[in-house]
Amino acid sequence: MLRATKNRFGSVAEIGLFEMGPRGLEEVKNPSSLFLTSENITHRSGSVVSGVMEGNRPLLVEVQALVTRATYSAPQRVASGIDSKKLALLLAILEKRLEMQVSAHDVFASVAGGLRIAEPSLDLAILIAIASSLQNRPVRARTMIVGEVGLSGEVRGIAQIDRRVSEAAKLGFTTVIVPETNRAQVQEKSVEVIGVTDIQTALDISLG
Repeated sequence: MLRATKNRFGSVAEIGLFEMGPRGLEEVKNPSSLFLTSENITHRSGSVVSGVMEGNRPLLVEVQALVTRATYSAPQRVASGIDSKKLALLLAILEKRLEMQVSAHDVFASVAGGLRIAEPSLDLAILIAIASSLQNRPVRARTMIVGEVGLSGEVRGIAQIDRRVSEAAKLGFTTVIVPETNRAQVQEKSVEVIGVTDIQTALDISLG
């Protein structure tokens, strides 16, 4: 992944993705396909696909969570690709707002593919992945989930929602769960767009 820190001919918000091939570095034409496999289209517990922005480029990434009963006195909280403090905060919201008891469980959360994401739009996907693993209930097939989560459990709007949804449509996703405040901004007509205002509603729809 190549990032520009200074560009006198254009925006520094652009990134380039390359992979090493037989003839050297080659451009990745479809970056999202690099971080997803065909299994992402099917449903399995603890796995959620979300859309993030890397510069001006939309990427679909897989968020994975594994929740198991703790075997030691202090439950483990392990985060890969996301901030560990963010994981602790989301677990606190899950316990307080949804009354899901995770204090006696080990929780492992990661972003597949080695990416590190700091964007708040990943909040809802992480929460649903954790709840999915805890209850051993898979997320609906071909569904992408995006949204920032507030401390009171509300789902807050995010930027550039239409580009994220369009990327999901190109890769065969049929349903997107987005913040209700963003729903009217989506122009893509080939997918079902569901707006949610709180995490309980998002869980009921995605794990239904």
